Amino acid sequence: MRIKEQISEKIGNFRIYWKRPPLGRYMTYREIASLSFGGMGVKLIVYCVQNMILSVGNTLIGNTIGIAPKPLYAIYFISVIAGFPLTALRAQMIDSARNKKGKYRPYIISMCLPTVLLGFAFTYMPYDRMSLFVKCAVVLIFNIGFQFFYVFFTDAYESLTNVLSPNTIERSDVASIKAVTDNFTPSIAGIFLPMVARAITGEDTLYDMRIYRFIFPPMLLAGAFLSVLVYANTQEKIVQAKTHIVQMKFVDSLRAVAKNKYFWIISCASWIGFLEDAFKNILQWLYNYQGAASAAQYSLITAISGNAHFWPMLFAPFFIRAFGKRNILIVTNLMNIGFILMMYPVIAYSSPTQMIWLLLVCFFINSMVTALGHILNPSLNGDIRDYQQYVTGERIDGTFVAVGLVGSVVTLLTSSVLPAINDWAGMNQKVAIELGYDGSNVYDVLYNTEYFNKICGVLIVASAVGAFLNVIPFFFYDLTEVKQKAMVTVLKIRALFEDYGSNALTDESLVEAIDLINTAQKFNGKTKQKPQKPGRGGSKLERRAAKAQYRQQQENNIQIEIAPFVLEEINRFDTPQGKAEIAYAQQILAAGLNGFLNVAAPSLQEARALPKGTPTEKSLRRDAIGKAQKRITAEKTLKKHYPNGLEPLDTTELEKLFLAQDENEIALREALKTAVKNSGGGLPSLRAQKKELAQAIKKLMDANALYHRAAAPYLDAQKLLTQRDNYAHYEDIAANYEQSKQRAETERAERDAKEAAERAEKEAYARKLREERAAAKKK
Repeated sequence: MRIKEQISEKIGNFRIYWKRPPLGRYMTYREIASLSFGGMGVKLIVYCVQNMILSVGNTLIGNTIGIAPKPLYAIYFISVIAGFPLTALRAQMIDSARNKKGKYRPYIISMCLPTVLLGFAFTYMPYDRMSLFVKCAVVLIFNIGFQFFYVFFTDAYESLTNVLSPNTIERSDVASIKAVTDNFTPSIAGIFLPMVARAITGEDTLYDMRIYRFIFPPMLLAGAFLSVLVYANTQEKIVQAKTHIVQMKFVDSLRAVAKNKYFWIISCASWIGFLEDAFKNILQWLYNYQGAASAAQYSLITAISGNAHFWPMLFAPFFIRAFGKRNILIVTNLMNIGFILMMYPVIAYSSPTQMIWLLLVCFFINSMVTALGHILNPSLNGDIRDYQQYVTGERIDGTFVAVGLVGSVVTLLTSSVLPAINDWAGMNQKVAIELGYDGSNVYDVLYNTEYFNKICGVLIVASAVGAFLNVIPFFFYDLTEVKQKAMVTVLKIRALFEDYGSNALTDESLVEAIDLINTAQKFNGKTKQKPQKPGRGGSKLERRAAKAQYRQQQENNIQIEIAPFVLEEINRFDTPQGKAEIAYAQQILAAGLNGFLNVAAPSLQEARALPKGTPTEKSLRRDAIGKAQKRITAEKTLKKHYPNGLEPLDTTELEKLFLAQDENEIALREALKTAVKNSGGGLPSLRAQKKELAQAIKKLMDANALYHRAAAPYLDAQKLLTQRDNYAHYEDIAANYEQSKQRAETERAERDAKEAAERAEKEAYARKLREERAAAKKK
C-alpha cells in the first residue's frame, strides 16, 4: 500500500510541477521533458553531421571518402581559419539579441533547417567520381557552411541549459537527465549501423558511402522534427533587471571575458589534453581492418560500449551533491589515466578476436568515468557565465564563443600532432606501398597486424599523456557550488534595486530579494558547524528527525557561507573603498560629459604597479586597471568619433523601436496562425516591417554601444551613484514587503485555482467521452 501511495504522490507532483517549477527551482517538468526528448532529435543531427565535420580522426571523410591524414589536416586548417569571422558573427548575434524568445531558443529553429539541408547534400555528393583535389574542395565548402549553421545550432542547444535556471544544482540535475536521453538515439543508431551496413554492402565494413546515404537522411529529418520540442516548450531565465540592455561593444566584451580565470582554466584543460581521445577509433579499426568480429558481434559491442554512459548519468546528481564538481573532475581524470594504460598490454599480448572484447571492457570502464566529466560541462559553463555577470554586470554569453577562437588556434597547432604520430608509427604511403598496397589510402596499413598493434600502442600511450595533462588545470578551479549560489543571490539583489529605480519591480521579485537579505542578516557572523550524521539506532520517527536536522544544518552552513557575499553587496557603499568610489564618481559627474577626462586618476602604469598581496589589494588593483583602460579607450573614441564633444544620448527612439518590434512579433505570430485561412494575407508586409525594425534597431544599438564606449567613465560613475541612491531606499522597499507578499500569494492562489478549474474541466470532459463511448458499446 505504501508503494502505491508513493507512486500516486509522484504522479501528483508531476501534474503539479508540469507547468510550474517546484519551490526553489526554476524549470517546470514540461521544460525538462521537452529539453530531454527534444534533445534526442538534436543528438540525431549531431550524430550525422559530426561524421561530416573535419577533424584529424574523422573516419567518414578519411576512410570512406578517402582523404589521407595530411590533406585532411590541410583542409581542416583552412576550415578553422574560415570559421573565425563566422564565430565572431555568432557571438555578436547572441549578445546583441533582444528577443522575447531569448538568446538561444530562436536559433534552435533558424539554424536547424540549413544544417539538415547541408547534411543531405553532403551525403549525396558523388565522391567516387571525384579526384582528390575536388573531394577536398567539396568537403571544405560544406564544412565552412557547417562552421556557421551546425555549430550555431549545437551551441544554442548546449548553452540553453545555462540560461534555463540560475541554480547550479538544478542545472546539474537536468544535465544528468538530458544526458540519458541525448545518448539514447545515437546509441540506437550505433547499434544497428553494422547490421544495416552488412545488409547494404554484403561485407563487414562501415566504410562505404551507400550506408550513410541510406541512414543519414531519415535521421536528419527525425532530428529536425524532435528539435522543435526544445524551442516550443522552454523559457530562458537570466537573472537580470527587466529594463537592462547590454551596452558593450564586441571588443570590450572580449576584454571582459579575457579576465575570467575560470574560463581559461576549463579551456586550458581541453587544449593541453588534446591527445586524450587518440585511442577512440581502435574498436572500429579492429572490426574493419582486422576482422575481429562479425556485424552482429560488433553491434553488440557498440551497444555495450554506448551503455557505459548511462550508469554515471543516474548517479551524477548524488555525486555532485556529495563531492562537488571540481573534486569529481580531478578524481575521474586521474582514474582515466590508469584505465587508458590498461589497454596497452591488451594490444601487445592478445589476438584481434580476443583483443576487441578485452578492449571493450577497458572502453566501458573508461567511458563510465569520463561520462561524469561530460555531464558536468554544461553546468560548469553556466557557473562560469554567472561569475562573469557577477564581476562585470553584463551577461555576454556569446563572447565566450568568440574568445574560444584562441582555442581554435591552439587546436590548429595541436591537431597536427596526431597525424604526425600516426605517420611516425607507420600509417603513411611509404609503408602502405612496402606492404603491397597502391598507397592511395594510407589506412590500408591497418590490415597488417604488426603495424596495427604498433600504431594502436602508440595511440594509447599518447592518450594517457593527454589525460594526465587534462587534469592539471582543475587543481586551480575553486568556483564551488556554494560560491555560485552566493553570486546568483547577489545578482538577484542587484536586479531588485535596478528594477526599483526603473519602476519595473514586481511583487514576487521584491519578496524573493528581501527574503534573501533577511536570511543573510540572520546568518551573518555565525560559525559553520559540522553536521552530525544520523545514526541507525532509535525509532523510525527519531531517525527521520535526525535526518531532517542533518539536512537543516547543511543548509545553515550554506547560508552562513552566502551571508558575507550578500552583506558585502548591500553595505558596499559604507566601506572606505565604497566611499572612495562614490567620491571619485561625484567628481566625474561634476566634470560633465566633456570634462570627465580632466579628473585626476591613476594611469595604467600606476594601476599595474599597485600591490597585490592580499585579496583586497588584488581587487583594488584590478578595479584601478579597469578604470585606467576605460579612460584610455574613451579618450581614443572621443578623438575619433566625437571631435566636437558628447551630447547626452536620447534612448527614446530605441525604446519606441523595441516596443514596435514586440508588437510586430505578436502580429506576425497571429498572422502565421491564420495564414492557411487567408492565404498568407498580411505576412509579406509584416515580415518586411520586421526586417526594417531589425535594421533600425541595429543601427541605433551600434550608435548606443559607441556612445557608451566613449563615455564609459562618466556613465560608470552615473550608474554607481544611481545604484547608491537605489540601495539607500532599501528601508522603503522592505516596508512594502508584507503588502507585496500578500499580493503575490493572492495572485498565486488565483493562478492555482484557475489551473485546478481547467484541470477539472478537462477531466470532466474526458469522463463524459468515456461514458458516451461505453453507452455506444452497450447499444
